[in-house]
Parts: sequence; C-alpha cells; structure tokens
Amino acid sequence: MAKISDSIRKKVRGRAYGCCEYCLSQESFSPTTFSIEHIVPSSKGGHDILRNLALACQGCNSRKYDKTHHPDPLTQSEVALYHPRNDLWSDHFTWNKETLKLIGISAKGRATIACLNLNRKEVVNLRALLIVFGEHPPIFFRNK
Repeated sequence: MAKISDSIRKKVRGRAYGCCEYCLSQESFSPTTFSIEHIVPSSKGGHDILRNLALACQGCNSRKYDKTHHPDPLTQSEVALYHPRNDLWSDHFTWNKETLKLIGISAKGRATIACLNLNRKEVVNLRALLIVFGEHPPIFFRNK
C-alpha cells in the first residue's frame, strides 16, 4: 500500500466538507486531525483510490478499524456498514428532534451507529455546544 498523496487527501477533505463522513463531526472543532480512512479496508482488498477513501474522526476511525459489517441491534442480522460513496445518508440516518443524536432508520444505519458508537457522549456534547453557536448540523448538511 502506497502513501496516499497530498492531492488525494485534499480531495477527500473537500468532498467531505471537513466533516467526518460517519458521525458528521466537524474537523475544525476537533482537537485532533481527522484521518483518511479506507471504506473497504486494505486488509480486505480495498485500494488507495478516491472512491474508497473517506474522512473520519479519530473516534469513528478507531472503532471502524477493519470492519465492513456489524449486527443490526434490532434484528441481530449481520449487515454491511454505511458506505459513504455508495449509500445515501438520508436512506439510513436521521436526527432526533434536537439534532443531538443520530437515529438509524435502516438496518445498515442502526448497525453503523452501534458499531461506531456515533452517539458517544463526547460527540453529543459537542453537537449540543455547536447548536448554541449555530454551527450544528454542519452548514453543508442543512441544505440536504
């Protein structure tokens, strides 16, 4: 596996509008730099191509690791995780009324929320704080 070029990294960040493509946290409000992660891990045949790369916060990236599937908490069936290039976000997720927590509206959405713990306390706290300042949900997302 070759090092991902700066050019590709810039394209991934721009395409994601500087947000984690899983929990939608904003890198500009994070104390750590986000990672360029392989949606299909290299260990499972994924390649270093733009279509297989996503921007991920450290929390989501470390929880996803090399996973591509996880049990749906409702049915216990093993399902594929959300794929930022192949799946439409709104087919799998919605916000609760306060826009603090993600709700899975499909097996894939529920499995991804469970696997990556997308409503972990720190992320929910950050969302609440950002709402006060008009920064959540991310501006690009408000028009979707």
